[in-house]
Amino acid sequence: MPIRIPDRLPARDTLVSEGVMVMDETHAVRQDIRPLHIGLLNLMPNKIRTETQIARLLGSSPLQVELTLVRIGGHKAKNTPEEHLIDFYHTWDEVRDRKFDGFIITGAPIETLPFEEVTYWQELQQILDWTATHVHSSFFICWGAMAAINHFHGVPKYTLEKKAFGVYRHRNLNPASPYLAGFSDDFSIPVSRWTEMRSDDVRKHGELEILMESDITGPCLIAEQTGRRLYIFNHIEYDSTSLKEEYDRDVAANVPIEIPHNYYPADNPKMPPQNRWRSHAHLLFGNWINQTYQTTPFDLEKIGE
Repeated sequence: MPIRIPDRLPARDTLVSEGVMVMDETHAVRQDIRPLHIGLLNLMPNKIRTETQIARLLGSSPLQVELTLVRIGGHKAKNTPEEHLIDFYHTWDEVRDRKFDGFIITGAPIETLPFEEVTYWQELQQILDWTATHVHSSFFICWGAMAAINHFHGVPKYTLEKKAFGVYRHRNLNPASPYLAGFSDDFSIPVSRWTEMRSDDVRKHGELEILMESDITGPCLIAEQTGRRLYIFNHIEYDSTSLKEEYDRDVAANVPIEIPHNYYPADNPKMPPQNRWRSHAHLLFGNWINQTYQTTPFDLEKIGE
């Protein structure tokens, strides 16, 4: 089944050109099934790029997905036109009375700040608490995952001496997990962060299970025993050129930056990078959607009971 998004959303043309099925309102209402209602709280500065990345992965599911874009009410985006936010986004206050089958919270480039110094930390804490009663299954990404696992479980984050930046090999720690169905024993995922969570801290909490881990960059994907929350600290959703754009930006600004680890062929930035994580990104999001579909109530209003 295709993903249902607004007709004029910029992501639509990109997804159609890639062969992702996109459904319009007229065709959606003809199907006698209930779509999965997925909310995306987009904290990234370039919201158009991030919403395209997430919609691409949600749109590859065989289920009909209705995506609602959400933003922090009091925070002003610097890299997204205001008219785009007005046309396509809801503030959390506008959706807080709704129920969602799934809810995704992205990362944000504020990871070195203590959580309590983030300008919208109090509102984000309210949203995290709201997911416990209004969302069936939550998926937190990068800084969003660090913020959520700290909020719910008190797991601390640590500042790195140098940026974890590149494509790193990860191990599948539980092939029997429904979230890792179809995964290889060993796979690569993009990483771009100045902070980390540590496995020893995570394992102090019996309700948390580390599903993916890198020998170099530490834990990556964590699930709760209940299956209602997933935390991923790395960027499996990234485009092929996302790390290149970050690297080129820092080089142009004379910011000290190392060549992304294991990203360019022969570590040569003049050569086009190769995408070695795309298939696993589709697998992970497809598995999460499938698990959500299998367990969510048919009546949305029963979520949280």
